[in-house]
Amino acid sequence: MATSLHHERLDTVVSTLLASGANSVLDLGCGPGELLLRLRLHPQFVRLLGIDIDERALADARLALGLDWLRPEPRLAVRLGSFAEVDRELTGFDAAVLLETIEHIEPGHLPRVERAVFASMHPGLVLVTTPNQEYNLLHGMQAGRKRHPGHHFEWSRAQFQHWAAGVALRHGYSVSYTDLGPPDPVRGSSSQMARFVALEAL
Repeated sequence: MATSLHHERLDTVVSTLLASGANSVLDLGCGPGELLLRLRLHPQFVRLLGIDIDERALADARLALGLDWLRPEPRLAVRLGSFAEVDRELTGFDAAVLLETIEHIEPGHLPRVERAVFASMHPGLVLVTTPNQEYNLLHGMQAGRKRHPGHHFEWSRAQFQHWAAGVALRHGYSVSYTDLGPPDPVRGSSSQMARFVALEAL
């Protein structure tokens, strides 16, 4: 189940990026490079950059992607970086993705993420996926437990949408939501995605 959900999440993100017409994509918190591996298969994406704060994850990504320090690939790179810090080198991209990464941020640092991603980078499209806390019971979890020890929080659908709506309002985006995974009539799906589109891109 977890594996099929993971693949559905990746497939949904890739198909949304393809449909958007984006040519350049930032993978914010790229981990071992799974999303970048899929995006690289599509010639539509002419510039792909993944960043992560974990050197070991970046080493795994470089290995999985076959990246060579001595012979850089023109359309694909990964490097050390944080999506909670303003970085002028991360501007000018059509789209950015935070794939199951926002919940690894301490809640007090969310304004920094908002400022860095939506105010500074300000891509035309931002996709954010995160677990739906309401669904945890259906995964057999006890109340209050989190899915991963690195998660600082897990949002309900209402909490996620409240945060996303505020971000969209403050930074000139529209936002819509997609459930990821088999739906439950009461608790929704296991994961959830917000799709932010810059108003100037509409």
